[in-house]
Amino acid sequence: MARSEIQGVILAAGKGTRIQPFSQQTPKPMLPILDRPLLVWQIEAMRELGIRDIVIVIGHLGHQIVSALGDGAKLGVSLSYVEQDTMLGIAHAVRQLEPAVDRPFLLFLGDIFFETRNLGSMLELFRRDGVHGVLAVKREPSKEAIRRNFTVDLDERGFVKRVIEKPREPRTDLKGCGLYLFHPAIFDAVRRTPRTALRDEYELTDSIQIFIEYGYGVLPAEVVERDLNLSTPSDLLDLNLHVLAKAGRQNLVDAAASVDPLARLSRCVVHAGARIDAGVELDACLVLGGERISSGRHARTIFSPGQQVICK
Repeated sequence: MARSEIQGVILAAGKGTRIQPFSQQTPKPMLPILDRPLLVWQIEAMRELGIRDIVIVIGHLGHQIVSALGDGAKLGVSLSYVEQDTMLGIAHAVRQLEPAVDRPFLLFLGDIFFETRNLGSMLELFRRDGVHGVLAVKREPSKEAIRRNFTVDLDERGFVKRVIEKPREPRTDLKGCGLYLFHPAIFDAVRRTPRTALRDEYELTDSIQIFIEYGYGVLPAEVVERDLNLSTPSDLLDLNLHVLAKAGRQNLVDAAASVDPLARLSRCVVHAGARIDAGVELDACLVLGGERISSGRHARTIFSPGQQVICK
């Protein structure tokens, strides 16, 4: 199976309540990581794998995503869109995809920044006989981190036999990472997934368990080095600072921003249209477009037009 025979899917419909005020005007997946939105980072990762046909599930402020990305031609891919009108969980979002997906698909959750190694190995595992799904996992020493996500139990062959959402007492150190590869037969399991008492939503982990119990083979793939959730303003700032440091940059200032030579910046990301006046001192700050900073010393702060959020 050629990589071109796999579709890409990104779930980008959520409201991002915890990252307000920034998600009030911008869909969370369109918030910037350095010089481009998180969603574009994910599209680029799929394109590097040879995946060109990508479906994005949109909801909250979805028209902004369509307006910004269009048909995907500028990114070297073909984009189409499916709407999720109500937010009833990840499995509910996946169910909306069924009319638009007719082949195996690589699924990204649109509010997670992934750093991976050999992501293509998920595709290689999927080609094995008897394999109908691959779950990206990582070894996680923190039980608390696993409790916030899901874990998997493996059988003697190394296949996933059980998927546990938010386990109270994790039995393994394998944490699920919000990155999946599925045969379209998963849609039958999704349709049969009941709402959970835990969050009154349709959980994808329940769908995967049903899928396994139907006899479909699912393998884990340890391809994720870091999975950084974009949930709060502090996450947005920390993610920008992390990627900035990894790129070996002291600052990243857009050419269309105005920074006075007498301003002092350290570990800052400054977007187009921002203005920083003389005497301003910024340390570990994110300055979004259209904001003017005229005075003061600021640390660990996100600036956007009319808003200033100090992060812990």
